[in-house]
Amino acid sequence: MDPFLGIRFKKTTAKRFQEFSRKHFKTHTEAMETMLDFFLYNEISPKEQLGPTGRTLEAKLLKRINAVIAIIKDVEKNQTKPTQAMLEALFTQTETPEEKPLIVKREDELDDARFEDWDGKDF
Repeated sequence: MDPFLGIRFKKTTAKRFQEFSRKHFKTHTEAMETMLDFFLYNEISPKEQLGPTGRTLEAKLLKRINAVIAIIKDVEKNQTKPTQAMLEALFTQTETPEEKPLIVKREDELDDARFEDWDGKDF
């Protein structure tokens, strides 16, 4: 069995370490060795920030996804549907009704009936 060595820590720090160690490891020695190996293996300092956490990354990603969905809906509403309607109108040719004259003449009316009272002396 390896001999133990006493290291002095503040009481609050020692309690935090003991709680962490009991939660994740069998012994305090194993906890300390694992933490030291982690920092040596990954070549990082415990004082460095590792960047955003998974939760913050997920929140940012969800915001961007919602923005993309809004853009796609806007494009569909303002570009795709009107264009589709115009194309359908072009390709589905309906029979155009014959143009009706604006002035409808009855058959019994004569063209000269308008000039019956005119005697031709006005010129």
